[in-house]
Amino acid sequence: MHCPRLFVPLHTLLSNNMQYKLKVPQQIQTTITLPASKSISNRALIIHALAGGKVKPKNLSDCDDTEVMIRGLRDLPEVIDIKAAGTAMRFMTAYLSTTEGEHIITGTERMQQRPIALLVDALHELGADIEYTTLEGYPPLRIHGRKLEGGRLEIPGNVSSQYISALLMIGPTLRNGLELRLTGDIVSRPYIDLTLHVMHEYGCQIEWTDIDTISLKPQQYADREYLIENDWSAASYWYELLAMGGNWDSEVVLPGLHNGSRQGDASVRHMFSLLGVKTTFEERDGMEVAVLRKHDAVMPRFEYDFINQPDLAQTLVAACCGLKIPFHFKGLASLKIKETDRIEALKTELRKLGFIIHDRNDSELFWDGETCAAEYQPVIETYDDHRMAMAFAPLAYRFPNLHINHPEVVSKSYPHFWDDLKKAGFLIAEE
Repeated sequence: MHCPRLFVPLHTLLSNNMQYKLKVPQQIQTTITLPASKSISNRALIIHALAGGKVKPKNLSDCDDTEVMIRGLRDLPEVIDIKAAGTAMRFMTAYLSTTEGEHIITGTERMQQRPIALLVDALHELGADIEYTTLEGYPPLRIHGRKLEGGRLEIPGNVSSQYISALLMIGPTLRNGLELRLTGDIVSRPYIDLTLHVMHEYGCQIEWTDIDTISLKPQQYADREYLIENDWSAASYWYELLAMGGNWDSEVVLPGLHNGSRQGDASVRHMFSLLGVKTTFEERDGMEVAVLRKHDAVMPRFEYDFINQPDLAQTLVAACCGLKIPFHFKGLASLKIKETDRIEALKTELRKLGFIIHDRNDSELFWDGETCAAEYQPVIETYDDHRMAMAFAPLAYRFPNLHINHPEVVSKSYPHFWDDLKKAGFLIAEE
């Protein structure tokens, strides 16, 4: 069956792109220091600033998303360009609204297409002075920061958890505190609980007072030392690499990952235990490490609801295709408004590899084994999306002529990803 391309990104036609081609090792035997958690870093930076900003968090992520927040919070220029960092846009919007001064916050063309009205409306209810400079409901925003009243607020629970986290983190600074009620289904709850955990670590008294309500009184954050753990989202690509290739003696050691982590994406270890990779936690050189090894228990079919871990979806979709495991994944609605429309991007790029993926209700992806002829030398477009590059790289084990376009996009969350692959024995040719 012939596979026509669904669409070709405009930047592919207009520019000479850097491409990587990967030659994979037969055995993976390596220790990899993952980047610090971007999710925790960005939360800690906002709280650190609200606490007075004297004691800097340790082991901050060195990714683009965290760098733009560091610069924005440090310099507070009149125009703050957060580029493609969605987390920074949401968190900084809330922070600036409650901090004295006037600023415009903007980002890339794609960022200016990502909706933010729900957060702005919620901040307006709390007393914020925010205006849209171009298109109603979307960045750029002009923010006149001031002390906000706070009080009781309702917000849909099925929106990005970053909206909810942004509101929670400024809660202690509000004159009347904050009582936040989440209506309807609550998605990405682990990310909300991660926010509460980091707030607790900075001395904030905050709690769920009902199944759908979080309450906190006005209070002062403690300016304290805080060590950020490494990133379970980044670990997901090493799970996929080990599932795709390596021999039975292969082993990946990941220091700085904790068995009791509050990161929602720590559930990746349970998912890949069903796809041929087991995890043990051991102590080596006085440090807890996660050790990944292959095993032979693999599910014949995978069904999962990603409502709480949407950032793992691309990794699991690519892994299941590479392992030829039919799947049905739900809870993917937020993928439509990420760095790109990840649902369409996955369908388009996997079709180049011969996999015909279907979607439903803008929130589900499924594959029943339907295939077509794969391209001889497929070039995977990354759509300015770091997770597209990293999720597709392990498929070089199945497609030796695979090329990754714009590999530099990994800097958004995992800047040394390609260097780590080289350390593990991958040969990477720039073409």
